[in-house]
Amino acid sequence: MNPIELPMAPPAPATRLISLTIDEQPVEVPEGSTILDACRKLGIDTPTLCYGETLMPANACRICVVELEGARTLVPACSRKVEPDMAIRTDSERVRLSRKMVIEFLASSVDLSITPPAQDYLERYDAEPGRYGPPAPPDPRRDSRRAGHHDRPDGQTAATVHQPTKIDNDLYVRDYSKCILCYKCVDACGDQWQNTFAITVAGRGFDARISTEYANPLPDSACVYCGNCIAVCPTGALMFKSEHELRDAATWDEARQTQTETICPYCGVGCNLTLHVQDNQIVKVTSPADHDITRGNLCIKGRFGFQHVSPKP
Repeated sequence: MNPIELPMAPPAPATRLISLTIDEQPVEVPEGSTILDACRKLGIDTPTLCYGETLMPANACRICVVELEGARTLVPACSRKVEPDMAIRTDSERVRLSRKMVIEFLASSVDLSITPPAQDYLERYDAEPGRYGPPAPPDPRRDSRRAGHHDRPDGQTAATVHQPTKIDNDLYVRDYSKCILCYKCVDACGDQWQNTFAITVAGRGFDARISTEYANPLPDSACVYCGNCIAVCPTGALMFKSEHELRDAATWDEARQTQTETICPYCGVGCNLTLHVQDNQIVKVTSPADHDITRGNLCIKGRFGFQHVSPKP
């Protein structure tokens, strides 16, 4: 009896390679790659803040801009797709000036003290945020729902996004004085991952801020406490409450922390967990962004359900 011949899937079409030059170095990358991908293949350290490996580019921070020959404006490396025979410069005077101004604007209006890449960028581009004036003090007349324009003693308006830290639940805190409006938390909460849509950008201009619907506390919002917004936040504006308490007590020390890979025990999906442990206490839980199941995402149990492992004394 002759064996039955099963239909076979057609072979995948060969990926077309695109040739271009970056800083006078030739490089080939697959079609559909971005300029950032090509830069990374050459080992060129291109600064990013709003870019996330698991999210679509938001083009918000503009610190990754590069100079493209023939283009009128600088282009964002994180989202601009490569084209044949592109000639790109990543460290020209024009690029350096633009990046310097971007990091100065950010550092003059928000707290980047626990954003390690930002500290490197400030030094790399000789940035001087102080030339835009001192930070404006908190204004008690403003409620916690609004980012602020705060009046200076000289009558001028100082742009700042200072807000009181929001602690309205037992799992994580929101400190929007550190927020750079990168949109990563909104995208992770929205249609790119969680599809909860608990947060969005409210307001315009200097009054733009991340907010729940009608600025409700998190327990009264659509939030399901997956913590995926924390996972993508680059500045610490969203933070585990356990980490926030340790930082407030000046005892948070990543040099003393260990990281242990394990599998989440709560269901059969098989999510990978990374347990961050300090002084024999789990202080936070993350998931690898390159894991093919989670892509850095978890549910409330996987991300926050660790108190029973090492309860506080």
